[in-house]
Amino acid sequence: MMGLLLLLLLSSYLHQGCQVTAQRLFTIRAVSLTVEPDSDSSRGTNVTLRCQAVVSSSGPEPLVREFSVFRDGSRVYTKTSSSSEDFLYLLPDARVSNSGKYKCEVSIEGKSMSSESRRLTVRGLSKPALHLNKDVVTEGEEVTATCRAPGETGSIFFYFYDNGNEIHEERVNGNQAEATLRFSSAGIHKIRCDYTVLITPDSYKSEESNTAIVSVKELSITPVLEVSPQYQVFEGDTLNIMCTLRNLLRSLDSPQLYLSQGTHLLSSGTTKVNHSMVALAKGPGLTFECRLDMGHVIKVATRTVLVTELFSVPTLTLAPAEVFQKEPMTLTCRSENVASERLDRKELTYTLHPLENPLISTDTGVFTGKALLFDFNYTCTAEARDIVKQSETLTVRPKVSVSTPKISIYGKAVLGQPIQILCQSDIGSLPINYTLLKGFDEVSTISVQLPGQRAIFRVTAHMPEELSKYMCEAKNSHREAPLSRRLNATVIVPLANPTLTVLPHLPDISEGDHLYLICAVKGSPPVTFKWYRVGDKLPLNTTTTDKNHKDFQIPALSKQDSGIYYCEAVNHANTIVQSDRVTIEVRMALWKKAVIGGVSLLVVSLLLLMACVLYFRSKRVRVPRAAVSVWSERKPEDVNDEESSTVNHEPDVEYTEVVHPHSVDPTRAAPLRKGTDTVYSELQKSSHDAADHHDYGSVQYAELNKEQSEINQYNPEINSAPDLPVRLD
Repeated sequence: MMGLLLLLLLSSYLHQGCQVTAQRLFTIRAVSLTVEPDSDSSRGTNVTLRCQAVVSSSGPEPLVREFSVFRDGSRVYTKTSSSSEDFLYLLPDARVSNSGKYKCEVSIEGKSMSSESRRLTVRGLSKPALHLNKDVVTEGEEVTATCRAPGETGSIFFYFYDNGNEIHEERVNGNQAEATLRFSSAGIHKIRCDYTVLITPDSYKSEESNTAIVSVKELSITPVLEVSPQYQVFEGDTLNIMCTLRNLLRSLDSPQLYLSQGTHLLSSGTTKVNHSMVALAKGPGLTFECRLDMGHVIKVATRTVLVTELFSVPTLTLAPAEVFQKEPMTLTCRSENVASERLDRKELTYTLHPLENPLISTDTGVFTGKALLFDFNYTCTAEARDIVKQSETLTVRPKVSVSTPKISIYGKAVLGQPIQILCQSDIGSLPINYTLLKGFDEVSTISVQLPGQRAIFRVTAHMPEELSKYMCEAKNSHREAPLSRRLNATVIVPLANPTLTVLPHLPDISEGDHLYLICAVKGSPPVTFKWYRVGDKLPLNTTTTDKNHKDFQIPALSKQDSGIYYCEAVNHANTIVQSDRVTIEVRMALWKKAVIGGVSLLVVSLLLLMACVLYFRSKRVRVPRAAVSVWSERKPEDVNDEESSTVNHEPDVEYTEVVHPHSVDPTRAAPLRKGTDTVYSELQKSSHDAADHHDYGSVQYAELNKEQSEINQYNPEINSAPDLPVRLD
């Protein structure tokens, strides 16, 4: 059982291996298409399209190849071959219809490749041939014409011509076309044809065919048109029009007659048509037409009748030509021309329309009354012998008298600059002529023709009072023109002479002062003032006032307020003026000067005091080698608090020390006592004089100790002296 299973597996494996071996490996390397003998060929050339495929495969067996040929994107031929040779697509005796873009495609076992496109152009068409089944016919008889394009294929348009004019067009998918021709006029007709082959997107046209002659005989039947009276036809006369047939043949189809005037059909019938009408003068004359319609045969007879006017179309006129509201006016209705041989002018009657108009007829064709307050349309009619003629519409537009004009400034008036003066009336019919006057002298005139148009005059004034001399008048008729009042306007005087005043005056400006910068100009307010300090980008202050001057205040000046100041001013004249620049230096305040002086005096006093102290100290009496300091007995540290307190709280008490020598050394100098008393007394006085300056006492105290030690160094026996000075209370 196991062996059988192995055998089955082995056979299956061998079978699969055989199948793998049987599968061919191949690749389509290139596909190309060539046109032989040339891609631009003449008609009748045998053209060959050669499709070559380069294929690489793994076995010797040939591969099945499918060749397809495409023209202009559409498949035109397919062939299967197992040969490796080139595939040839033949176009024998090529025609224009074979022109186009060709491409070859090769498919092998699901793989395919296409060649590049190649254009084939075949030039030349065959000459068309024309044939007629009849060459002699009568009016309305049919002729069959056949036009052939020998050897041509494809979509072809055939065209037929009669004496050079195209009379028929037909499209076929073959090389010939037939046309049924009918001729409505007798005579010789030359028939030709040609054709066009359509090869999208191009087309190719052939030469003309041979000429075929057709002789068309006229039918004897003709329409006849008669009008009476024939001559001297006047308006109001009765016209009789008759349309009949001549040489009617019974073998022909039933004829149909139509009598018409222009586009208006008057009557119709089979063999005879009559119509009567009143003659009216319209245009150059009355044209009538008698038309025979018999199958494909159409014949026409025409007649024009001249009609003389009995009277001309009336005209409606207005007098006067310009009429104002509620003013008298006259409308006249009149026919200028009257056929006197047929009509007396007195026979004419005139009527004004609409009938409810407010005018009254005062004479034949004359209507009078007053103009309305609004536009009104009038027409009139003239009538005689049942002939009525209407005039054109006359629109009477009563004019509105112009009102007293108003004079004003348009924009703003700046002295020395161009000023625009507007002169305008509230009501008044256009056109209106406005005239500007200075005093009573005419300056200029402006005619306002359109609504919305303005009369604006341009003048220049150098003095403000000049403007009050201007007036204007308005006129839209022959009547006296109303005059405006004198111009009353404010003239803006440009700014000039800007000044910057500083208070307090420059030398007296100190810290803490209240500074006023007063900017003043000459010119018309309102004025906008700006104050600047050089170095600052923005103005210090901006204000607008109705005066010619304004101040800017800087309270409590400091040294930082020192600098260069100026001001600018501008008014509605848009002129900016700038003042001169003022340098402001803020001085030191007086109290600071006094403080500095007092401090300086105090310092000088202290220096003098120190100098005096030093001077007295340098004058102090010393006993050589026996000088004893007041404090030699004990050091200042040993003085108790009670004594110190007594000295500090009673600064005005002077102490005198008496030294009682006990066993005085004979070597001690006699003036020692005096010297000691003097020094102590001076120290006490100095201490009292400078009770608030303890530092000085400390200095004296320290220097006294220093002197004491120096004395002790030079007189060692003094330290051992038993007798010490005792302070007396």
